[in-house]
Amino acid sequence: MKVLVAGGAGYIGTHTCVELIQAGYEVIIADNLCNSKMDAVYRTEQIIGQKIPFYLVNISVKSEIEPVFMENKIDGIIHFAGLKAVGESVEQPIEYYQNNLNCTLMLCEMMKKYNVKKMVFSSSATVYGDNEVPFTEDMPLLPATNPYGESKVIGERILQDFIVAHPDYAVSLLRYFNPIGAHESGLIGEDPEGIPSNLMPYISQVASGKLSKLKIFGNDYPTSDGTGVRDYIHVVDLAKGHVKAIEQLEKNAGVYIYNLGTGRGTSVLELVTTFEKVNQVKVPYQIVGRRAGDIAECYAGVEKAKNELCWAAEKNVEDMCRDTWRWQCYSIK
Repeated sequence: MKVLVAGGAGYIGTHTCVELIQAGYEVIIADNLCNSKMDAVYRTEQIIGQKIPFYLVNISVKSEIEPVFMENKIDGIIHFAGLKAVGESVEQPIEYYQNNLNCTLMLCEMMKKYNVKKMVFSSSATVYGDNEVPFTEDMPLLPATNPYGESKVIGERILQDFIVAHPDYAVSLLRYFNPIGAHESGLIGEDPEGIPSNLMPYISQVASGKLSKLKIFGNDYPTSDGTGVRDYIHVVDLAKGHVKAIEQLEKNAGVYIYNLGTGRGTSVLELVTTFEKVNQVKVPYQIVGRRAGDIAECYAGVEKAKNELCWAAEKNVEDMCRDTWRWQCYSIK
């Protein structure tokens, strides 16, 4: 089975390419490198020991993405393409809606035209809004607290409507929580430009001395220590969840929705403390005001993925911290 990984040069995309290829799939990457680097593809190839066909294209532009479908018999798509920073989406809502929704719409158009009947969609726990925890797939979705999350809500609705019109097609909507960690080889991991918007690369860059101090956004949430609580999942576990999802779509049509998380919440301060303990480093931090678009607590109900996908996260927070630090120390130049 040949799988197009849209946005496959990114953090989650590269790890998923590794797992797909190791599971026997053929992979093609399409990415415009707006928030990723070609070096990540080369490192992915180093891990798997083979070249990966790569197209430098804007997925939302028909004249750029259509040749990928014309030149390859694609059987399925894993759709990571999109802008992804919560805080930035509050500052740039139009850019987020325009980019994220246009990518999804264009891929749907290509699926219909080239008879590609399977897609795994990178959704997010942000679609639940400020809901009761644990978040479960059968919950009514509340309005997302930021444009990034709302773009995922709308993306899900587009794909659900697409399946209503094309009932022999299949889509898996994966609502995942907070991916952190890195490949155990230390060759690929999260490598943001500038000051990171995600917590773990921020922690690791402070620990390495690249940044002087971690900013913790708020310590007055109704949580055990006042800092935000999130469900952190190792990126390799997450990548394996995508393989399970595409395997399911090979056998079934329709729409499938799954949370990918650990089912356990960890506070920001708990994550910092664990990182310091596991890696024997210090992470200086400063408490600042809350960040727009953030909620107090977010963790997954995981039974549905366990029962239907036969998938569950295996790595713990200590593993996530250890693998992140290995990546930070040995791989980022």
